Amino acid sequence: MTYTELTAAIKDYCENTETNFVAAIPTFIKQTEQRIYRSVNLPVNRKNVAGTINDGNQYLAMPTDFLFPLSLAITSSSNQIFLLNKDANFIRSTYPNASTEGVPKYYGVFASDTFIIGPTPNADFVTELHYYYQPASIVDTSPSWLGTNADTVLLYGSLVEAYTYMKGDPDMMQLYQQRYQEALGLLKIQAEGRMTGDEYRDGTIRMSPQMTVAQ
Repeated sequence: MTYTELTAAIKDYCENTETNFVAAIPTFIKQTEQRIYRSVNLPVNRKNVAGTINDGNQYLAMPTDFLFPLSLAITSSSNQIFLLNKDANFIRSTYPNASTEGVPKYYGVFASDTFIIGPTPNADFVTELHYYYQPASIVDTSPSWLGTNADTVLLYGSLVEAYTYMKGDPDMMQLYQQRYQEALGLLKIQAEGRMTGDEYRDGTIRMSPQMTVAQ
């Protein structure tokens, strides 16, 4: 589903082409994307970036699109070492003197755009940060992963936002909310179940009663 197709579907389902409503459709869609991306761990949200931490500098800049870390590793003597994620206060109390240097063991979120490393690096190290980010919206880049692979959850989530804006019929709102939750549950099974295991090791994935799709 492209952005044009999604916009047309929202107008058709809501039977609304009023100017202010149409102008608000991009907001409905972006709000839905944000909700989906924060509800399900999708492969499309994972990103890797290489960098460097420098000798004597205990701070590492975050990517501008960073949401939260999945892992941070350094390369030391050709070996990749994964650092442990700790609170900044833990790192500060463990290494109260920033001039105490060594091979890094820990990292933590220090500020909105910076990691703190402990101990302070005693050399330059190549880093590999694996992190979670929110991809570009289908509003700005069409097609998108959600539009191609999860158009049902994207559509019904957008309809929930649209009906909230319209103060629409409560029964229809409940129906769209139910359809959204069903589609979200199936997407969660796909992303966090089937993509993280296989039947040889784990057997067949079964839906919980809460995720059973209504007939």
